[in-house]
Amino acid sequence: MRELLWITPTEALAVVLATIGMYLAMLLFVRLLGPRVLSSMSSFDLVAAIAFGSIIGRASLGEIPVLPSGILALATLLALQGLLGLVRQLRWGALAVSSNPVLLMAGSDLIERHMRRCRVQPAELQSRLRLAGIRHPDEVAAVIFEPTGTLSVLRRGEPIDPILISGVVGASMLAPDLLSEPSRGSGRRIDPLAGD
Repeated sequence: MRELLWITPTEALAVVLATIGMYLAMLLFVRLLGPRVLSSMSSFDLVAAIAFGSIIGRASLGEIPVLPSGILALATLLALQGLLGLVRQLRWGALAVSSNPVLLMAGSDLIERHMRRCRVQPAELQSRLRLAGIRHPDEVAAVIFEPTGTLSVLRRGEPIDPILISGVVGASMLAPDLLSEPSRGSGRRIDPLAGD
């Protein structure tokens, strides 16, 4: 019973270091492969996510997991998540962890180099347009690949406030007739991390 409820300080340190290492490795892989890795999960993606969790759990907890090491690994993950939230509030942290939004369509024009950069397939884009109720490319004002890996579809009609596209890579490709005058009512301006 004691071996299920007790770990030595050395084992505790090993759990913390392994959990930190696996967390940072996963963060690095997601950063390198892009946010599309975790954005919209197909059945294949779900299998991969379960496998990722299993690998991270096994590496963090060691050969024979015990209750204290599981609690310690969980606490370490939560602490890392909180720390990452604080780091993302800093300019350099946001640049290191997050990606900028990227313009994929400017009006009805597809920006193929941005599609390749974001690893978005034409079929995925078409599906998102259908979900947004777009019946013809002429109805599109902009499609933006968000830092979360999702696609935002802005329809033609009302002009787009420039503050909504500040920091979007390729925003300068939008035709001036799609944009409105910057809003004066919101005293706060969004600080773009990086523009075009």
